[in-house]
Amino acid sequence: MDQILRKPSWLKVTLPGKGDFGKMDSILARYNLNTVCQSAQCPNQGECWGRCTSTIMILGEVCTRNCKFCAVDTGNPRGFLDWTEPERVAGAVKDLGLDYVVITSVDRDDLEDGGAELFAATIRRIKETVPRVLCEPLIPDFFGRRDLLEKVIQSGPDVLGHNLETVRRLTPLVRDRRAGYDLSLKVLTLAKKINPSLPVKSGIMLGLGETDEEVLETLRDIRNAGADIVTLGQYLMPTRKHFPVQRYVDPETFRFFSEEAYKMGFQYAPSAPLVRSSYHAEEFRAFLEKSRETRE
Repeated sequence: MDQILRKPSWLKVTLPGKGDFGKMDSILARYNLNTVCQSAQCPNQGECWGRCTSTIMILGEVCTRNCKFCAVDTGNPRGFLDWTEPERVAGAVKDLGLDYVVITSVDRDDLEDGGAELFAATIRRIKETVPRVLCEPLIPDFFGRRDLLEKVIQSGPDVLGHNLETVRRLTPLVRDRRAGYDLSLKVLTLAKKINPSLPVKSGIMLGLGETDEEVLETLRDIRNAGADIVTLGQYLMPTRKHFPVQRYVDPETFRFFSEEAYKMGFQYAPSAPLVRSSYHAEEFRAFLEKSRETRE
């Protein structure tokens, strides 16, 4: 399909510069932190930063994988790690006055542990610095290793996210060859087995060429893997070099998928064109707080 498929009116986004945008920009720059908002060219940056919310990206800004939908730089970091990141992230969370934070990362296949120890250290430092904060790590697959997942889960997150990204048929076309549909399902399943009371979350993009039935099949697979939360949003091509948008899914269809997800047993299922895995994540804070009270 033509790469210059015109965006429909429902994909209008908030321009940067409003609300707390300047505060967010200043504090993140002061602590020299990367965000997926910038690196992945998220369309919601203006709105989220204006509301003083952001998804902080750790483990550097160079990803060892090359997914065709993602704008993050790819390359080989050659094992470099910045162990000041946990302290800097925690400082930013405190200065921003956040009570909910999403931490994600690039993939680090150059590291034996995929960056799991630094992920865990970051979560622990956030909790030590701002005990009230709820922390959502959006993790890579960590090669499907249980020991690495345990390391992150034992650091005390309030929800654990890992995205399936797309339907089974399209996975080899849009995700890096080292990723995988079944590998991602394994991560979700292991996470739930390691801590059954920990809310597990996943997300997929629409508009890559999937059928509606494939979307429903994917939702069933995610739910059967044990996930409690799922997000669905419209894929937007970052540049002309990336995988082309095959269709723009209308808001009514997104609502249909959300309704079906709830019927499958998901406890939270935001589904709309501009939804991203961490978009308005703080809106289910009450659900997460209840879950945390149950675990404690």
